[in-house]
This record gives sequence, C-alpha cells and structure tokens, in this order.
Amino acid sequence: MDFTTAKKNLEARGFTVSTFASAKEAADYLNAQIDHSSVSFGGSMTLSQMGLFESLGAHNTMHSHWNVPEGMDASEVLKNASTCEHYLLSANGLAETGEIINIDGTGNRVSSMLFGHKKVWFIVGSNKLAPSYDEALWRARNIAAPKNAQRLGVKTPCAVKGDRCYDCKSPQRICRALTVLGEAVRGCETEVVLIDEPLGY
Repeated sequence: MDFTTAKKNLEARGFTVSTFASAKEAADYLNAQIDHSSVSFGGSMTLSQMGLFESLGAHNTMHSHWNVPEGMDASEVLKNASTCEHYLLSANGLAETGEIINIDGTGNRVSSMLFGHKKVWFIVGSNKLAPSYDEALWRARNIAAPKNAQRLGVKTPCAVKGDRCYDCKSPQRICRALTVLGEAVRGCETEVVLIDEPLGY
C-alpha cells in the first residue's frame, strides 16, 4: 500500500510517522525505541498479533489490563497504565486526510491517547486506512466495532448480526466514547507506525 498521502497529512498535523513493510520490521523498531521504560497498552488485537506485550515485556515494565498480575485487580492496573512513559494502541479507523479515530467502552484507550504519557504510539495496519474522515468513521463503527463486540462475547445487535452498527442502547454496548484525534496534542509526542499488512480489526 502507498502510505505517501497519509504520511504527508499526518506529519502536517504534527504526528511523527514511520512506515514498515511488515509487522516484524515494525516490532523490531518498537523494541529498539522502547527500552527500560514503563509501558502500557490499550486493548488491541494488532498489538496482540504482533506479540508486543511479550517482546517489550522482556526489557520493560509492562502494565496491561489484559495481563493482570496476581494480587492486583484490573482497575488498579488501569490506573498504573494511565501514567506510564509509553502508551501503545491501534486505531479503529485512520483517514488518509490525517484524522485518527477510536471507539471505546471503558475509556482507558481514548483517554490515554490524549493525556498522561511521555509518548503515544499508534500501531496501524493497512486495513485500518480509509481515504476520507467519513469513510474512516464508517469503518470504525461498522467494521471494527462489531468485530470487537463479537470478540468480547457481548449480546449487542452488531455482535449477533456481525454486519454493521445499530446505534443500540444495549447495556452491553461497547461504543461509549468516540474520539477523533485531529492533531497531535500538546505536551506528548505521538508517533504513527504504519504497517503494510492487515492487522487487527
């Protein structure tokens, strides 16, 4: 995939951008850049598929509610994760015009992409890109969200039917916060790592 347009527009919005042909190359880069630091993750199939928790965990202090240490509960891990030096997550939709879109149920991902860390890293596979903001938003709501709802085993219309967002009012709804990052926020370096492979939902 040609990342030229997306890279240019993201950089114009204040993001640092790196591009890689494969997930392995991107993982090697991240392991070289993030060393002996505190690291936290947003829930992400992309990061899971890349084995980043394991590889970064070999030489960093990790905090993730997907991997809760014995004797702690998830809420405690989430609080610790909110102040780590490095925060890694993916995007539910990335517009080639430069907007980064995420949908969240708990709020930990969307809050951490905005505040609290020395550096935020968006790890984004080629399947997450869309030509425009409207198409990226459509993708986040109608492709990523139903697949994540199915993965989490909730009984929402999108999970049961697996086809689109129904803007439901289910108590199990996972789409509770929608955040659009239009420019890199002040006081936090933000890097977008674009990978020429489909990753995550």
